[in-house]
Amino acid sequence: MSSPADLADQGAARATARTDSFDGLRLENVTKSFGSFTAVDDLDLDVPRGSFFALLGPSGCGKTTTLRMVAGLETPTSGGITLAGNDITYAKPYKRPVNTVFQSYALFPHLDIHENVAFGLKRRKVGNVDAQVTEMLELVELESQARKKPAQLSGGQQQRVALARALINKPEVLLLDEPLGALDLKLRRNMQLELKRIQTEVGLTFIHVTHDQEEAMTMADTVAVMNAGVIEQMGAPQELYENPRTTFVANFLGQSNLIGGTIKSRAADVVTVDMHGVDVSIPAARCHADGDEGWIGIRPEKVLIGDPGEQLDAPGNSIPGGVVTDVSFVGVSTQYQVRMPWGQEIQVFAQNTGHRRIYRPGESVELSWRPDYAFLLDASQDAKAGAQEGTD
Repeated sequence: MSSPADLADQGAARATARTDSFDGLRLENVTKSFGSFTAVDDLDLDVPRGSFFALLGPSGCGKTTTLRMVAGLETPTSGGITLAGNDITYAKPYKRPVNTVFQSYALFPHLDIHENVAFGLKRRKVGNVDAQVTEMLELVELESQARKKPAQLSGGQQQRVALARALINKPEVLLLDEPLGALDLKLRRNMQLELKRIQTEVGLTFIHVTHDQEEAMTMADTVAVMNAGVIEQMGAPQELYENPRTTFVANFLGQSNLIGGTIKSRAADVVTVDMHGVDVSIPAARCHADGDEGWIGIRPEKVLIGDPGEQLDAPGNSIPGGVVTDVSFVGVSTQYQVRMPWGQEIQVFAQNTGHRRIYRPGESVELSWRPDYAFLLDASQDAKAGAQEGTD
């Protein structure tokens, strides 16, 4: 086992080896094992300074362990962590310019809101505390609640107090560990917008850990989808949703129809795939299959539904022979299950604009989608990967 001096030497060597001036948070070859179980596996990650970054994934994927290593609550088995160019891999939690907001809020029940927010500054004997607390309570829109106790506030207000208490310390990085998990759905959505507003105003780096796809996509500039200790894909929310590179990402972020097909030809711009006797086209930039077999992916809201033989507004990929098996009216859309001639059921989400009638179970229909909306994934991947994880 390495001595503290050896660990310090290793940290210094990593810092010396760095040739760039990256001023954000960087994890290099980070692995964390608990006995024979590897929670985080050789993770490389750059989080630019001032960004809103989300680690998204199901329970047990390694996202919380990653957060705890950044906070100093866990030590990597191997690899290194730097922040603003400084190696913090083995730094004590209280010596890191990092604060964490937990789902439980962890407020002091005997202190009022003003005192809760002021706690860290008073402990460090910082001057001008009252003015800083007032400014922070204005930021989270709680200045009128300053003298109430936490128990007198709603869950959303308590969450904002916890946020103010962390932000007032001006950390380089604010870690958010499932911060909205205890809130009801409507309040959670409001707080998503509030968190993004606050992050934009203060300009600090936020790293948000969540299993909630909507939460991550609503707030984050960049989302890293984690699965089994590794990052499956990372990028802007729209990029991940529209052009997933694995079946796990396709299923975990929203819902996807994945249909088996055989590649017939590859051109510079378009790949042609035989989908159960129907040729469909897919942009080459959205094809992520190495072999001759693949999963054709199309999001349910991209699929158009119409009468047999009807000319739908989606030239290129038209699939006849469908039969409606299930209809669910959910307000903004009608969700259909349509059984295709090869036996697979396809999901279709039709927006309720009032321009089309609602089909009934047993009716024959035709489906269509624009080639630009489809993607192709490697057939070696499990078509059901991630499909149930998003319901956690």
